Amino acid sequence: MTRDEFAAALDVSRETLEKLRLFQQLVGSWQPRVNLVGRATLPDIWRRHFLDSAQLFEFLAPGDETVVDLGSGAGLPGLVLALLAEERLWPTRFHLVEADTRKAAFLVEARRALSLGERVSVHAVRAESLAVGPLAGAASVVTARALAPLATLCGLAAPLLRTDGRCVLPKGARHEAEIAGAREAGWRFALETRASRTEEGAAILVLRDLARDSRGGI
Repeated sequence: MTRDEFAAALDVSRETLEKLRLFQQLVGSWQPRVNLVGRATLPDIWRRHFLDSAQLFEFLAPGDETVVDLGSGAGLPGLVLALLAEERLWPTRFHLVEADTRKAAFLVEARRALSLGERVSVHAVRAESLAVGPLAGAASVVTARALAPLATLCGLAAPLLRTDGRCVLPKGARHEAEIAGAREAGWRFALETRASRTEEGAAILVLRDLARDSRGGI
């Protein structure tokens, strides 16, 4: 997918496209030093990473005050979603959580280069540490891409979500097995599943009313 094909697939401004082009350059320049994305995926970054991230935006809303992106890595999906929210003048704040200090340094540089300012905060900590702190119970939305199995993600997200919050999680072809595994581990949630636009058999999972069943699971 080219930049023009990306633009045709999504309704984004020329300014946002230019910032995504800059983002592409940043990833390419840092990649030899820090393994931000799979090397083989770089030539197809507009589809494999930018569109794959941008497709989550339809599950966000202007009233979402706080989005927490766990294991943000190269800022996918967090930085892409922040750029789309900025274009629409949403007040949403994005918190990118990345324990790898080199990747966190990239996120800080990308935030500066993309002029995202206070819209984006970078946390160079493990996701587990957020269960106690200012983000606990504050997230309207928790996202995570290629971080961990769904059962593990439920455990990381639950302490962060507001009572009306939700998880928006892209998952691969084995998503049904991951859903079953999370429920077997005692997690209960209302689930919406949407087919991915970028990978056959993959899906976007939207979890609401996330809670642990103390009577079941492991």
